[in-house]
Parts: sequence; C-alpha cells; structure tokens
Amino acid sequence: MPERWETVLSRLESVLDRADRLLTGLVTDPAVDPAMFERFIAFRWERAASGGNLAPVAHPHLLDLDDLIGIDYVKEELVRNTSQFVAGRAANNVLLWGERGNGKSSCIKGLLNRFAPQGLRLVELQRWDLLSLPLITGLLRSQPYRFILFCDDLSFGEGEVDYRSLKTLLDGGIEERPDNMLIYATSNRRHLMPELTSDNSGSAEIHPEEAISEKLSLADRFGLSLGFTAFDQQTYLAIVANYAGQLDIPLASGELRRRALLWAMESGRRSGRSARQFIADLSGRLS
Repeated sequence: MPERWETVLSRLESVLDRADRLLTGLVTDPAVDPAMFERFIAFRWERAASGGNLAPVAHPHLLDLDDLIGIDYVKEELVRNTSQFVAGRAANNVLLWGERGNGKSSCIKGLLNRFAPQGLRLVELQRWDLLSLPLITGLLRSQPYRFILFCDDLSFGEGEVDYRSLKTLLDGGIEERPDNMLIYATSNRRHLMPELTSDNSGSAEIHPEEAISEKLSLADRFGLSLGFTAFDQQTYLAIVANYAGQLDIPLASGELRRRALLWAMESGRRSGRSARQFIADLSGRLS
C-alpha cells in the first residue's frame, strides 16, 4: 500500500477513535457519589456537554412552613402528599399556580425543613432541564432517598413545542418512572400555556376544542393542582406583622399598619413578597 494511503488510513482511524470516545461520553451516565446525599439535602442540575450532573447546594434556602400565612389549605395538601411520598406510599406530581409572590416557591422549599430528616432531597431544575429527565431518572432511581424535582416558574409561550416532550416525560414513556421521584412545579399560569381569544373564537382552528384540549393536557399530568389567590388586606397585614415580629421592628402597630398599607398602594401589590420587601426596607431605614 502506498505510504500516502497508509497515512490517510492512520488519520482516519484516529478520527474514528476520537469520535467513538466522544459518543461514549455522551451516552454514559455521570457518576454519582451516594455519600453526597447524606451530606447535602438540596441539589441543582447543571447541564454539561456529557449530559449534566447534580451539584450540591451547600447553603439551601430553608423556610419554616408555619411562617407562610394565608395559604393553610395549600400547605395542608402539599404536606399530606409529601408525607405519603416519603413514607413510600402513592403520591402525585404537584403544580402550584396562581398569584405571583404569594408563597408558591416558598411552600416547596419549606418542605425540606420538615421532611429532610425522613430522607427527602430537593433537586432544582430549569424548564429546559426537564428534557434531561431520562438521564436524571437513571441517576436517582437506585438511591435510597426520596427526590422532589423542583421546577420554578414553569410555563410555555405560544409556538413552543417543548411542552409535548414534557407531557410524555411526566406520564412516563417506555421506561417506568421510579417510585422515589416526583416533580413539583410552580407557575403563574394555571394551564402552563397562554390562552388566546382565538382559542374561543376558533378563528385559527377548524376544531378549536382540540387546540384547547392540547393545551390543557399538560397541566393534567400533575395529579395535584393547587391554586394561590390574591391576598386581602387582612392577610397582607398579618404577614407584615409576622415579619415585623421576627425582626423586632420597634414600631407601634398602628404606625406599622399605616406604612404597610402605603407601601402596598405605591407598589400596587398585596402579597407575601411585597410584605417581605416592605419589612426589609423598613428595617434598613430604622437601623
């Protein structure tokens, strides 16, 4: 064989070998050290060229569910479902939807304080990370812990098609979903998808009821759907008083009420987040 062709074949073999190693790395699950689930209770999924990995969160935002005011029914249902889950009984994926700033994310993060000693672990995902569920499932299936995959502010815009893949992943494809994993998501939208006037008029669809059903079917994958309504003035002031008591704000109740209502009027919101921001501002001023 001419020397030139030997050189070409040698280079080709080298390229194929490199490609084989690259492809093998893409389909091989990253290693998981089981000991890290003993040391840490919260994790973040980080995407990488090889698929991704679980990154421990050294300082998770731990909350006390008892500090969340005005959403007692939601907390009771969420705790009941999670209690079933950590006890090894049947439980549902959960969607928390509704008014912004009223404690949807805080409810889920607050579960760690209560259930981490019973083996609960929280894994934070971004919306686009949900397409990595088959890989994440492979990493967590054999671990002796219970995992909540937490996706905050989940929603899809008109024309986005990723939600169709998510529907399959939530219900499970050909691979059986592990018993030790659930998805808890929050959204400002009840059905996760934009609902247009044309959906009702049928101007863009011959069968508009089918288009509406397609949009509703994603939220249907969450067996437990809990709504957050707007807070009334009494609830808002109760949250303000609770935060003020925790920080020992040196202000008479009447003056605290007056300033809190003025803050709500100027910000245009009566929510738990608004109350927390008001107390942060007030504490800084007074100190």
